[in-house]
Amino acid sequence: MDTRRLLRTFATALGTAGLLVSGCSSGSSAPSASATGSAVAEELEPYYGQELRWRDCGVEGFQCTTMKAPLDYAKPGDGDVKLAVSRKKATGPGKRIGSLLVNPGGPGASAIGYLQGYAAIGYPAPVRARYDMVAVDPRGVARSEPVTCLTGKEMDAYTQVDQTPDDQGEVTALNDAFDAFANGCEKRSGTILPHVSTVETARDMDILRALLGDEKLHYVGASYGTFLGATYADLFPARVGRLVLDGAMDPSLPAVDVNRDQTAGFEAAFQSFAADCVKQDDCPLGTTNTSDASTALKKLFTDLDSEPAKTGETRQLTESLATTGVIAAMYDEAAWPQLREAIAGAQRGEGSGLLALADSYYEREPSGTYANLMFANAAVNCLDLAPAFAGPAAVEKALPDFEKASPVFGRGFAWAALNCGSWPVEATGTPRRTEAEGAAPIVVVGTTRDPATPYKWAEALADQLSSGTLLTYEGDGHTAYGRGSDCIDTAINTYLLEGTPPKDGKKCS
Repeated sequence: MDTRRLLRTFATALGTAGLLVSGCSSGSSAPSASATGSAVAEELEPYYGQELRWRDCGVEGFQCTTMKAPLDYAKPGDGDVKLAVSRKKATGPGKRIGSLLVNPGGPGASAIGYLQGYAAIGYPAPVRARYDMVAVDPRGVARSEPVTCLTGKEMDAYTQVDQTPDDQGEVTALNDAFDAFANGCEKRSGTILPHVSTVETARDMDILRALLGDEKLHYVGASYGTFLGATYADLFPARVGRLVLDGAMDPSLPAVDVNRDQTAGFEAAFQSFAADCVKQDDCPLGTTNTSDASTALKKLFTDLDSEPAKTGETRQLTESLATTGVIAAMYDEAAWPQLREAIAGAQRGEGSGLLALADSYYEREPSGTYANLMFANAAVNCLDLAPAFAGPAAVEKALPDFEKASPVFGRGFAWAALNCGSWPVEATGTPRRTEAEGAAPIVVVGTTRDPATPYKWAEALADQLSSGTLLTYEGDGHTAYGRGSDCIDTAINTYLLEGTPPKDGKKCS
């Protein structure tokens, strides 16, 4: 199995401190009243009036271009940010509906990479026939003036830092690692760092909508992409077309609740994996019950904390990397056989399997270079919400709650949530209900055992949105569209093609 391909396809929500998925926010300055109706604020007219110059991408069937947006929407005259855009035009037959913008989440995942590698070739043919499939890499991400923080060697060291500190020395080392990461971001990307909020990216999307010639925005967002889509709807309700928010986030939560809920989500996903594992002949975590499986995995983590496993290269499999590898496989049940094999190898002292899973999660290339996923992820999360914890003492106080949420992962997840405590830019977002009053029907999709975006978040977002309708997938894994449920796919395809949302509360398996 190709680890990198599998996880890039399905693990669309990725970590804050290297373990956890995204936070959510209402963002920074809101648009003027004129920008939310049919008119555009005068100072933004040059951006809405620019012309896109499409060119060949070097990828068959795709075109690419670059658009400009204000670096700071509060001061549009103070400079621009250049955003990369790609599209694959509607193939027909059937009347073209418009553009369908896609975003795979993160924050920090490349929307263009997702478009060219999956969405524009893997979405159902009737959808691709009637929509131009479009993606823009958000500001600070991939091809759009990417945030950079650490070198490859520095990132290697960062990913191996012990995230379950056992003494004051290890607490200090972890806190120092977060400081170094934040300082590296400020040093290398200080200009763009204050301007990568979700609100700013949502406003960029509206400029793109206009430049594509669409009166309404049609959009499929996964994971963090659901928060981006909901933010757009809240800012521009009159411009909402057909919005699918798959693997939904709850924008009303503060960062500590986001992190604790995700801790419980990964615990539930692991329990589902464990229940399947103990039925398999090759299960390395016991063959009786899930409690034994949890105990065995915790023992492996403890053993690796004392003595990392060899991997066949200069890096060893530490407890932190092993934990990340296990978490990576929780995103999709198709990775479970690979995870069983990787855990068995680590128990024998051979850590390459779990290291490969961790590397795919972090988007580390064999050359030792990293994509900017984790850099952009932290930059957006730390700007969108105030830190979950201001310092180690606050983490220590919260540990019982996190360990209750997950005996297996809780301690590591709690310490991982400390990363924004060192951030050099003050958060501009606050948690609040997102209602998008007046928007057209919006489809919110939740998976009952989703590890990264717990199902209750989908319930909450659908309830908050004035026009939200909840579509449920009763199953495992992260997100639901295009992952094997004919019921889910039919409901979403019907909505995208005909504009008819599924009945609120519809359930699929």
